[in-house]
Amino acid sequence: MQYSFFDFLSLVGSLGMFLYGMKMMSEALQKVAGNKMRAILSAMTSNRVLGILTGFLVTAMVQSSSATTVMIVSFVNAGLVTLKESIGVIMGANIGTTVTGWIITLFGFKVKISAYSLPLIGLGLPFIFSKSGTRRSYGELLIGFALLFMGLEYLKDSVPDIKNNPEILSFLHQYTDSGIFTTLLFLGIGTILTVVVQSSSATMALTFVMCNEGWIEFSQAAAMVLGENIGTTITANIAAAVGNISAKRAARVHLIFNLLGVIWMLSVFNSYTGLIDSLMTKNGGVSPTESPAAIPIALSVFHTSFNLLNVFIFIWFTPIIQRVAEYLVPQKTSDSDEEFRLKYITTGMLSTSELSILQAKKEVQFYAKHTTKMFGFVRKMVNEDRDKKFNKLLSRVQKYEGISDNVEVEITNYLTQVSQYKLSEPGRKRLRAMLKLAGDLESIADSNFNLARSVNRMREKNIKFKPSAMEKIELMFNLVEESLSVMRENLQQDELVVTLTKARLLEDQINNYRNQLKSEHLDNLANNVYSYEAGIIFNDLFSECEKLADYVINVSEALEEVGV
Repeated sequence: MQYSFFDFLSLVGSLGMFLYGMKMMSEALQKVAGNKMRAILSAMTSNRVLGILTGFLVTAMVQSSSATTVMIVSFVNAGLVTLKESIGVIMGANIGTTVTGWIITLFGFKVKISAYSLPLIGLGLPFIFSKSGTRRSYGELLIGFALLFMGLEYLKDSVPDIKNNPEILSFLHQYTDSGIFTTLLFLGIGTILTVVVQSSSATMALTFVMCNEGWIEFSQAAAMVLGENIGTTITANIAAAVGNISAKRAARVHLIFNLLGVIWMLSVFNSYTGLIDSLMTKNGGVSPTESPAAIPIALSVFHTSFNLLNVFIFIWFTPIIQRVAEYLVPQKTSDSDEEFRLKYITTGMLSTSELSILQAKKEVQFYAKHTTKMFGFVRKMVNEDRDKKFNKLLSRVQKYEGISDNVEVEITNYLTQVSQYKLSEPGRKRLRAMLKLAGDLESIADSNFNLARSVNRMREKNIKFKPSAMEKIELMFNLVEESLSVMRENLQQDELVVTLTKARLLEDQINNYRNQLKSEHLDNLANNVYSYEAGIIFNDLFSECEKLADYVINVSEALEEVGV
């Protein structure tokens, strides 16, 4: 019987069920872990060994090294983890992905666990309809686990029967006795499959099925496993393509580490697979070269031992790997700091909503830094005599204001996405506060732009204020700059410890000084101290400063409300 298109769709559907079950189980585990994810992340900041342990635990939990490394790239991109700290986690992720092989080995082929899949779905179904988010997550966990093994069972049944499809066997056997070419060919097949499927765990399942059906021998399966180690790095590099320089470097670290591991293993490949064969046959065991049934265990031993050795070898060379990654992704020497763009949320949602809010806060802090820089440009404009320098400062403020509008929209859209997922009560308060923060920061940018326009009008009309008047404007600028500094300090702190004592004192000083200047301004107009046209600009400057300070205090007040 020929292998029909319907059979091919059945194979793809089986793989789809396996992947969907894995995805469902992974997401449910993350929800069940909830706020504990942040506690797990704290292990990354300690040392390499704890980083490896963290990477192993997270990958063992989510059953995908690709998911873990994409997560790590997101963390690096968000500034939650440094490049150096990420290396150990990436190494640990490679060990964690070996858990999949052992699960399939111990349960997928030895025990017909799919027989329990429907009862598991029956057990999880009532939880799905629970009003409690935690119980729903447990229900999804059970159903995801069941679907994963149902998919694996269907996958086994959907692969072409070698007896009825000898042409497939003959195709594979053309390349099984070509020495290093065979190893490289199956390494390439493993890489391509992992890139296409976007999951080394799913490719591992396919490899086990191919061995179980007698398609390929142990050495070819081991070569495919090496290919999967390379293929799994592609996902993180794709994710990092839209990330910042640190995210790109973290993705390159993963690629370098896995490539170096495959290279040294290829140099001892035949000896190493022979050693595992010897270990399997010791004490009356079955050789994987003689019985397909022995291949899954042998393959799991190969996969686990290779990754453990790889980590043990390269953990001592993490500074060198870091330097190579930095060399491959160099820091641009151009005036890149002027390219104010989204920095932290370009890689999309993180693993949990709570972490996504933390990522958004990093973006808001970055946003505040640049709105503060805008005010610095305005101050320089006031005292700049050279036309070229003045125009450059004005164009910077204009550019920042336009980008600020877009950044506010992007942050708001991102927070809206986060709000659709389950959040704790503190998480909801933080989200509401940050939505308000984004709006206030955009208003600060608008005020800076209005100030720049007033300064530009003053220059165009060649208006010069007396030193006494300029001293008053400078004093107002100093108060506003200090209030911006306090706002940024509050943004850097945990919301629970934010206090408004200093911020409110400055706000009162700015309001009182605005009132004083307004009164003096009317007297100056009456006494012809300056022209009416100059008076309008003078009034615009101190009034806009007071308005800007209102938005600044709004930011601190929104932060304080979270801690209430």
